[in-house]
Amino acid sequence: QVQLVESGGGLVQAGSSLRLSCAASARTFNKYNMGWFRQAPGEVREFVAAITREDDTGYYAGSVKGRFTVSRDNTNNTMYLQMNSLKPADTAVYYCAAGAVLSTHTLGYDSWGQGTQVTVSS
Repeated sequence: QVQLVESGGGLVQAGSSLRLSCAASARTFNKYNMGWFRQAPGEVREFVAAITREDDTGYYAGSVKGRFTVSRDNTNNTMYLQMNSLKPADTAVYYCAAGAVLSTHTLGYDSWGQGTQVTVSS
């Protein structure tokens, strides 16, 4: 497993942007497929975006496609989530995850961060 630490969350107004970071402990970071999930109060944890280990291809949930961009820096063992045109519906705790397979489901990931709160006011 790999240790993951998210950062970059905060309170912003609708229409604003934020960039989340996920720092990984493993020197083998480039061997992991990485994902972002989010969980709002009273809701299940849902897929947001993922990025492959092979060629950095990004995959997105329909609700964020065109607004969010996932990227990774294998040199610095860090994944990012650039979030633009934020909406109140994006309010949630955002988690990063690492796994051997690329998945849009939580079960596909072995390691999780502690989460970072994103709050978007209207």
